Amino acid sequence: MPSEAELVQKAVQRDAAAFGELYSIYLNKVYRYIYYKVGNATEAEDLTEQVFLQAWEAIDRYRQQGAPFVAWLFRLAHNRVIDYHRTLKSPAPLDASLEDHRPGPEEVVAQRLDAQALQQAVKRLSEEQQQVILLRFVEGMSHAEVGAIIGKGEGAVRSIQYRALLALREILKPSAPS
Repeated sequence: MPSEAELVQKAVQRDAAAFGELYSIYLNKVYRYIYYKVGNATEAEDLTEQVFLQAWEAIDRYRQQGAPFVAWLFRLAHNRVIDYHRTLKSPAPLDASLEDHRPGPEEVVAQRLDAQALQQAVKRLSEEQQQVILLRFVEGMSHAEVGAIIGKGEGAVRSIQYRALLALREILKPSAPS
């Protein structure tokens, strides 16, 4: 199988099969990112397809300038989400549910309460902090990858992440009984 760099190089030359392979590689990651930002599966599907359509239309202008192809895709996705929220004129939800499986009923309730508390806490972070937390901990990206997506250096991403985690700890800290 060709490397990502080879696929990108072929795609830039309008090789539809190579772009199709890139689509297969990144579809779920881009969809998941958009879903967490819009909170609606149907809208996330539509926006994801728009991102890949936009990527195909602009692929011949793509130039790797220190950032990987996936960073370019996520930047397109981020911009598409911003445009979507501008048309709605509403704040971006993080996620409708943060759990992947449902064990026993007691655990389900506890997990939902924890997930809801975390979701509400993350919503109180700045947009930039939310994006770093999402890309780092939901998408599992490195500091360098996140930096390439948000246009910041690795050190700045670490700093944003640190401040976001401190803020989350403070927000989630149990309040003392009065």
